Amino acid sequence: MTFKPQPLTPYLSARHYFGSEQRRHRDRAGLSLVQLADIVNSSKSTLARIETADLMPPPDIPNRLDMAFGTDDHFHGLYELARREIHPDQYQRYMDFEFRSEVIEQFGAQALPGLLQTEEYARTLLRCDQDLNPEQVEELVTARMSRKERLRSDDPPFRWAIIDESVLRRQMGSPACMHEQLASLLEQVDTPNSKVQVMPFSTGLHRLLGGALTLLTLPDGTCVAYEEGFRASHLYEDPAAVKKWRRQYEMLRANSLTLDESAERIRTAMEGCRP
Repeated sequence: MTFKPQPLTPYLSARHYFGSEQRRHRDRAGLSLVQLADIVNSSKSTLARIETADLMPPPDIPNRLDMAFGTDDHFHGLYELARREIHPDQYQRYMDFEFRSEVIEQFGAQALPGLLQTEEYARTLLRCDQDLNPEQVEELVTARMSRKERLRSDDPPFRWAIIDESVLRRQMGSPACMHEQLASLLEQVDTPNSKVQVMPFSTGLHRLLGGALTLLTLPDGTCVAYEEGFRASHLYEDPAAVKKWRRQYEMLRANSLTLDESAERIRTAMEGCRP
């Protein structure tokens, strides 16, 4: 029985176009899915689902395809477009700002900010949303992890995070998941490119207790604020509005533990969740 590849619809979205381009280059090179899978160190099923747009490409696949086909940054560029399609319009704009930022300052009251999350922590958190099926969860995990690629670049942004102590104490997934996450957080407490402070319970009530806040400083000195609440989020670009959020963030920073104290608080939390 002759195998007939499924028809593609390349112009529905960037993800569909990515898949069609993978097949076009694969056919031109005379490669089967199995042969290409060996070259890019993937699986036949993964590549097949990418071609039909049933699966968002994993973040390491685009560069491997570019190397396999000698296409410079062709697949990398398509991937950058495709991964932005997962998010709402406002969040896409936020992601563009985040990608260009020189300084990223964040506060997390209920969970760690995305740039600090390990893959399993992110997966556990996203599974709490009962409106997402398993495949959608994995797509969002992939997109979230891809945002961390710039942190490993030659010119990473400087990051400062303030974490509410409740985030350290709330069990998220298995003890192994939580222990891995806290260990990753501890490594980022005081490095040349990242600082992490813990907001202790003793601080009491404060303005940002119910949500999360991110301040992004762009190369030209412009600052934007992204406030996340329970039901809605808002991107602030007006300087007067951003100034108010900046004031709230500085108040949190002043009332948080020092870097050394924060590291010790994280170590204490790790002791309670050893796998």
